[in-house]
Amino acid sequence: MTRRVLFITGGSRGIGAGVVAAAARSGYDVAFTYRERRDAAETLLATVRAESPEARCAAYQLDVRDSAAVERVGDQVLDAFETVHVVVANAAITHAGMAIAASDEDWRAVVDTNLTGSFFVARQFLPAFLANGYGRFIFMSSIAANGMSGDVAYSASKAGMLGLSGALAKEYGRKGITSNALLMSLFETEMTMKELSAKNREFYTAHCPVGRIGQVPEVAAAVLFLASDGASFVNGQELGVTGGLDWLH
Repeated sequence: MTRRVLFITGGSRGIGAGVVAAAARSGYDVAFTYRERRDAAETLLATVRAESPEARCAAYQLDVRDSAAVERVGDQVLDAFETVHVVVANAAITHAGMAIAASDEDWRAVVDTNLTGSFFVARQFLPAFLANGYGRFIFMSSIAANGMSGDVAYSASKAGMLGLSGALAKEYGRKGITSNALLMSLFETEMTMKELSAKNREFYTAHCPVGRIGQVPEVAAAVLFLASDGASFVNGQELGVTGGLDWLH
């Protein structure tokens, strides 16, 4: 059986790395991007080779804000893997701060990475999806899409991803292509362990109905479900992976 190909942006660390490893274990060939941390990408490649030696896995340096770079890397991926069946738009950044203090540069960096970059990537792989008569777009959004105090650009970008996903679902659903978004809350990653204060960790744990912070394999499992044939009738949806915590302070 021919292995399907999953492409994910921001795949070298955290949730992205978890998706890469889980997809390879589940029978996918995987192409992933990173922006700066080549060392993290190389570490992940070695992990995948050890855990899933039958899987093809490759890393590509990419800043998704650059449409020409997205086209170049997208063409490299299609040349190397012949096609792509699943695209996961995961690359994201944030610049925390109240709206009144947000600079033009910070706003553009966040929105251009999280939202515009996701569009560039989706547009790049649409022809391959149409040629296959099959495709899965998965957008990694957040419960911040409903508004999060102190992170206006991030909130706006994650809300925009929902509109992008919904539009693609409606435009291409009859072509064998689905588009869905994950609404995520807080997950245990290197970044959250480093940057989350003890007070905020206590807040999330106390208010999340499940009583804990999410784990990366739980996100990866949701991504693989949306990528599967079992989700062929799931289109234009927003799947909450939140432990029941559907609001932020």
